[in-house]
Amino acid sequence: MKLVAGVLVALCLGLVALATLLLLDRRADRAEWHRLAALQPATPARFAPEMVADLPEPARRYFTYMIEPGTPLLPVVEIDMTGQFSLGTRDDPRYQPMEARQILATPEGFVWSMRTSGGMPISGSDSGKWTRFRIFGLIPVAQTGGDPDHARSAFGRYAAEAAIWAPAALLPGPGVAWSAVDRDTARVSVRHGDLAQAVDVTVDDAGRPVVVEFQRWSNANPDKEHRLQPFGAVMSDFREVGGYRLPFRVEAGNMFGTDAYHPFFLADVTGIRFPGARP
Repeated sequence: MKLVAGVLVALCLGLVALATLLLLDRRADRAEWHRLAALQPATPARFAPEMVADLPEPARRYFTYMIEPGTPLLPVVEIDMTGQFSLGTRDDPRYQPMEARQILATPEGFVWSMRTSGGMPISGSDSGKWTRFRIFGLIPVAQTGGDPDHARSAFGRYAAEAAIWAPAALLPGPGVAWSAVDRDTARVSVRHGDLAQAVDVTVDDAGRPVVVEFQRWSNANPDKEHRLQPFGAVMSDFREVGGYRLPFRVEAGNMFGTDAYHPFFLADVTGIRFPGARP
């Protein structure tokens, strides 16, 4: 009986410890979310085509499609989404239904809070500072962050996602420069502190971005070693949101453009907002 009681006490203490860590993590999620939302300018400038007149032609095409003239320039965006998230490999993707919400504030950071609903449910968050996911909301299956490799990998993600959902964050200015790649592709280089990322944006004739791709610092490979490897996304279903034309369907994955491409992220956007924006 003493042994059974001891085991039960240990289990209870373990559950309490896991629950406490979960509460602390959620508190950190909220604090980071609020910090990023507060970066939205209170009195934003408004877009004019003259702002991008000196950019390479595909970049000008991109901005004049994505932002209507006179639209407030709001670099911070919140995205709600559903879709599928792969918990497996290219050959055995094991897609699970997901729901997620995200705040994107390039170049400062992001928070992506996600949960799956199939099999053993996984929930947690990804950000520029951490990656934390749990089974059944308690049992950790991924706990990383706080190191240069994670920061570099995360920066690549939210620099690229700005080209998808936050074009105002990529207007030319300190830390942001554009160059031409070819007739339909422009390269944006984003710098913030010690971090830097180049992202290629390919547009159609109207300026709609159809592909975003870059070399991402990642350990999503058989060797589990951090190295540069291709990552990319394709976008569709563009809709008008507050003067912006933004994609509501995004597919993204590792080894983009190669035979090993694995689209692990299949998202259908259900809502886009600009926190702090005035009517």
